[in-house]
Amino acid sequence: MKHATIEKNAALMSILVLIMVAIGGLVEIVPLFFIESTIETVQGIRPYTPLELKGRDLYIREGCYNCHSQMIRPFRDEVERYGHYSLAAESKYDHPFQWGSKRTGPDLARVGGKYSSLWHQEHMRRPRNVVPESVMPDYPWLEENALDYDDIADRMTAMSRIGVPYSEEMIKNAIADLKAQATPDSDTDGLNTRYGNKVPLDDFDGQPKRITELDAMVAYLQMLGTLVDFSSYQAQAR
Repeated sequence: MKHATIEKNAALMSILVLIMVAIGGLVEIVPLFFIESTIETVQGIRPYTPLELKGRDLYIREGCYNCHSQMIRPFRDEVERYGHYSLAAESKYDHPFQWGSKRTGPDLARVGGKYSSLWHQEHMRRPRNVVPESVMPDYPWLEENALDYDDIADRMTAMSRIGVPYSEEMIKNAIADLKAQATPDSDTDGLNTRYGNKVPLDDFDGQPKRITELDAMVAYLQMLGTLVDFSSYQAQAR
């Protein structure tokens, strides 16, 4: 009887709906004011290197997020196909995050180290050469275009102002670190000191005398999912 009264009175029903939404919102929001952080601290997470940061910008520029997600959900089928489910901490330095909303192609959260840089070069040049059934378009211009990195220090400064922990030393050495990561046999001591020993080092585009957009793109892809030691993380979780 009471339900019938509410359903027949649009104004009353609207007021009750607003009250319920307000209560639900408070239940979700209020606890956030009483915890130090909503993101757990996970060992190994670091900011992107200058080269990886440029690669991430290219990833966004080319619209890769439209077909690839970077979020493995905690379901059995997802974990068996892609690897350990994604942690919020893995996206803590992403502005914006690349979780995605659809998958025309596979999830890329754990793609780092799965394939060689040579594979990625061919995949970007013509995807069907390595994955015959692929519907991904070709990106040949990435290996043709020289990477524009003159603004990388300014880019890192901007990121530091929104919470990414780039130090003054990292920003000062941005161009040197970018060149070191993409140049075979270069001195990477400074780069490793600032970003750790898990930084992928390679001639990512197969052109040792040039630093191209492909260098940056592949460097970014090769680090995705490689920062966390999930064997130790799982031990801590238990």
